[in-house]
Order: sequence, then structure tokens, then C-alpha cells
Amino acid sequence: MRFLLAWVSGLVFGLGLLLSGMTNPAKVKGFLDVTGAWDPSLGLVMGGAISVGVVAFALARRRTQAWCGERMEIPTTTVIDKALIGGGLLFGLGWGMAGFCPGPALVALGSGLAAAWIFVPAMLLGMVAFDLLLKRR
Repeated sequence: MRFLLAWVSGLVFGLGLLLSGMTNPAKVKGFLDVTGAWDPSLGLVMGGAISVGVVAFALARRRTQAWCGERMEIPTTTVIDKALIGGGLLFGLGWGMAGFCPGPALVALGSGLAAAWIFVPAMLLGMVAFDLLLKRR
């Protein structure tokens, strides 16, 4: 059951990313280019995703167990520190330069988009570098 739930969730998420254009770097860069040829359509996609997320998290806070039977673990921290701000800036810079964020990049990789074959290994390398730096602290 757990595998099926994960598979269906991933399929719906991936199809949503493909249909919305989130896996197309040109569309993402058009959304981020607010001083040029701005394409606001991804704002509607994000607004819809945020709306679903707000409802889902509100419902999840009332539960102690996920549908697949595992314990619910929702982060409770509200601290805004240098690490959060720095990570957000790096994430935004990478998103703006490449036109990908992690989820859509993996979907684009699976759909054979050449740019994703460059971005995903670089993203994974960045994750490994972060883990190595974090372990040194």
C-alpha cells in the first residue's frame, strides 16, 4: 500500500509539473523575468499548489499518522537564521540561472531534457558538498 501511495503521488506530481510547464526552463525564466517579457502563468500554478499545500498541512497537523501508517513528522521550527536566508538565496540564484528547481529537474531528467542531464548532477554535487560542510561543523 505504501509503495502504491508513493507511486500515485509521484505520478500526479510529475504530470502536474509537466502540464504546468514547470519543467521547461524557458517558461520558468520567463516567469522570473519581471522587468522583461514576463510570463505570469506560473504564478497561477504556484498559487494553486500553495492553496492545496495550506489545506493539506492544516489537515496533517490534526493527524498523528500518515495514510500509509507512518508517524507524521511536521517541522515546528519558525527560526529565520543566516543558514535559511543563505540557502534561500542560493536556491533562488540557481533557479533563476538554470530555470529548474529540484522536483521539476528530476521530472525533466526523466523526460529526456538535455539541460536536466547537466543540472541534476550539479544539484547532487551541491547536496553532497553541503553534507560534507555540515559534518565539519
